[in-house]
Amino acid sequence: MPNPQELQYTGFDRIPAEDLNTLISRQMVWGERAMLARIILRKGAVVPEHSHDNEQISYIVEGALRFALGDGRAITVSAGQVLVIPPNLKHSAVALEDTVDLDIFAPPRADWIEGTDAYLRK
Repeated sequence: MPNPQELQYTGFDRIPAEDLNTLISRQMVWGERAMLARIILRKGAVVPEHSHDNEQISYIVEGALRFALGDGRAITVSAGQVLVIPPNLKHSAVALEDTVDLDIFAPPRADWIEGTDAYLRK
C-alpha cells in the first residue's frame, strides 16, 4: 500500500486492475487528501445506490453512464463530460455502453482502500 505522503509517479498500465465483479474493474492511486480511480464498466454494469462523505468528480473518458440521483434527477454523462456529486448525495449508475470513467474523490475513499466496499462486489 502506498504511503499517501510520498511522491508517486506511475502509469495506469503499471497499476493492477481489481475486478470487483464480472462487469466492473478499477485501478486506484491516492494521496493524503484525494484519490483518482480509473473504472472500467462493461455495458449493463450497475453501480448500486450508495452515498459517501467524499466529494466525487466523475469524468467519462469513453462510453456513457446514466446516473440516478437521490434527489430524483437522472443524468446521462457521456464521453468528455463531467459530473460533480456533492458529499452524502445518494446515487447509482448504469453503463449504457462499455465505459471508461475517471473518478476523483476528496478525501480518498477509505472503504475502497480497505476493500470494504461490498456494494460494488456483488
